[in-house]
Amino acid sequence: MAAASATAIHRNQVDLSDFINWSGIECLNQNFSHTFTNALSQTCRDNDSLLLESDADEQILMYIPFNQVIKLHSLVIKGPEEEGKTVKLFSNKENMGFGNVNDYPPSDTIVLSPDNLTGKPEVVKYVKFQNVRSLTIFIEDNQSGADTTKVQKIALYGTTVETTDMKGLKKIEDH
Repeated sequence: MAAASATAIHRNQVDLSDFINWSGIECLNQNFSHTFTNALSQTCRDNDSLLLESDADEQILMYIPFNQVIKLHSLVIKGPEEEGKTVKLFSNKENMGFGNVNDYPPSDTIVLSPDNLTGKPEVVKYVKFQNVRSLTIFIEDNQSGADTTKVQKIALYGTTVETTDMKGLKKIEDH
């Protein structure tokens, strides 16, 4: 289980949406009329009429790559009654699908309560999310037991990891 819910985002944490590699996102079982962009994009996620909705059943599997290494501190998952309930987070796991998602232990599991319908932040197991290049979010079920899951907002908060840009290094010339 995740650590206790935060009452506010820690002051040193930033919204990580600017560091997401948007062209690399994959979202399995999304309704193509209600895609991940509605919940994840800063410009859409605060509009409660826009949402991410699952398609064939209540499960959603989302792969989010980052442009640089980050440390994930907390996240907000907000939605209506059909909001996700059991959310499993996987750090740096690629090529996951519904057929193998249960083959790997999650880095953290969060069981959302009805309090989260209002967008209450959840603090993750911070030590498990120190060098994150990608995050996979598996929404296993929803609050109401409905056929589909609806998410109005997914916001990720943390910090970037200072790394050396290897492209910027110059070859040392012999003297």
